[in-house]
Amino acid sequence: MTTRRIIPLTPAPPPAAALALPARARLTAPPPLALYVHFPWCVKKCPYCDFNSHAPRSGGIPERAWLDAVLADLQAALPQVWGRRVLSVFIGGGTPSLMSAQTLDALLTGIRMLLPLEPLAEITLEANPGTVEAARFRDYRAAGVNRLSLGIQSFDDALLARIGRIHDGSEARRAVDAAQTHFERVNLDLMYALPGQTPDMALADLETAIACGVHHLSCYHLTLEPNTPFAHHPPPLPDDDSAADMQEAFEARLAAAGFEHYETSAFARPHEHSRHNLNYWTFGDYLGLGPGAHGKLSSHEGIRREMRHKHPARYLEGAAHGDFIQEAREVTTAELPFEFMMNALRLSEGVPAQLFAARTGLPLEVIANELAQAREHGLLDTADGQLRPTLHGRRFLNELLQLFLRD
Repeated sequence: MTTRRIIPLTPAPPPAAALALPARARLTAPPPLALYVHFPWCVKKCPYCDFNSHAPRSGGIPERAWLDAVLADLQAALPQVWGRRVLSVFIGGGTPSLMSAQTLDALLTGIRMLLPLEPLAEITLEANPGTVEAARFRDYRAAGVNRLSLGIQSFDDALLARIGRIHDGSEARRAVDAAQTHFERVNLDLMYALPGQTPDMALADLETAIACGVHHLSCYHLTLEPNTPFAHHPPPLPDDDSAADMQEAFEARLAAAGFEHYETSAFARPHEHSRHNLNYWTFGDYLGLGPGAHGKLSSHEGIRREMRHKHPARYLEGAAHGDFIQEAREVTTAELPFEFMMNALRLSEGVPAQLFAARTGLPLEVIANELAQAREHGLLDTADGQLRPTLHGRRFLNELLQLFLRD
């Protein structure tokens, strides 16, 4: 029996052709909105830290002035977010757990009076073990905080001393216990590739964290950021191979313990992902308040990025005459593909391809060439309507992202 080959009369469609970038992004609807509030003071600045954090001067922390300024800042920003519900609030720093419970309660009350929060809004506070008081945690929970993020970094006394932390391992354990007494959701921050750390020491820290029973872990490689004491006087660090071994060991152990590696540095048990951080990675909007806070806000006119005055004294001075913003600019359409991918491709499962147009206001076809190159290099998987980094793409994320950079 002879099999006849049927030649289709209609040729297969060619690959999608790239479109020229339009002059302006056109969003059909605003993305979800989150709120970030920055509390810039710490007991002592760590030598690796490049965040906007400051040790208080002799007069102490000006809590009342900061609170009044943040609420005035929010009131001035309201026209940019009229009618939009807030899905999450994140109070970061610095060390927000230095704040009195009364100040926190007044802050959250003021936010609720000015902005409509979703009924089950996630409200997160950062805390450091060296500033923990169980009674204060109880009052933070009563004020409305429902998620706590503890900056543990390590449970090893010697390693904590080498990176300039003000707490020791026993204080870290007590802080975790106190947090779990009052909060349903607790995140621990851990660091690895610390000065003098071996893979076995890193895994010991991780085992302690898992044994605590928390549902979310953020695991960061120590990096020497410019203009920090560690950058000027580098400590002896593990070599790249040892650091890579630590990373791989963390990923394997957390997977075995039932944690999903859902973002480059984040691991969570099912349904325990950080809603606030997911909004960043899916290119949602966020209003940033407080010294040095960054924001991203979308409208029918395009996407705008803002930064508040960075130095606390300058921010507080500006409150007297409504001068809060140090920098503001419109994101150009040429920048949008990279900005979107820089966030979305941190997620292990990526994002639906249709989210690109929904969040940037640009048709997906404007990056057809870049998507094709990423697939050819084995860095990106676009099956099932997803934009998903491959395992190779996750390991070489910078190489993948560079494909979306435009001059």
